[in-house]
Amino acid sequence: MGKQTSSSLASAAAKIMGDNSSSKIQRQLAGSALAQKGNSKETSERMETVASKVMKSDKYNAKTKSLAASVMSQATKKSWEK
Repeated sequence: MGKQTSSSLASAAAKIMGDNSSSKIQRQLAGSALAQKGNSKETSERMETVASKVMKSDKYNAKTKSLAASVMSQATKKSWEK
C-alpha cells in the first residue's frame, strides 16, 4: 500500500473540517489528507499544486503548512517531476 495520512494528522484534519473558523484552503487540504487515510489514494495534481503554493507562501500558518506538507508527501513522483 502507498503512503497514507497518519492517525494524528487525520485527527487534526477532522477537527479542521468541523471548525467553522477554518479557512477554505485549510478545508481543501484537510479533505485531501482525510481522503488518503486508510487507503492507497494519491494526491491529485490540482491539490498538489495548491499544497505547493501554500508551502512557498509566507501568508499561511504552521497548521496549514503541515496539512500541505502531508498532501505533497502523498503525491506521485511522476506528478512532482512535471
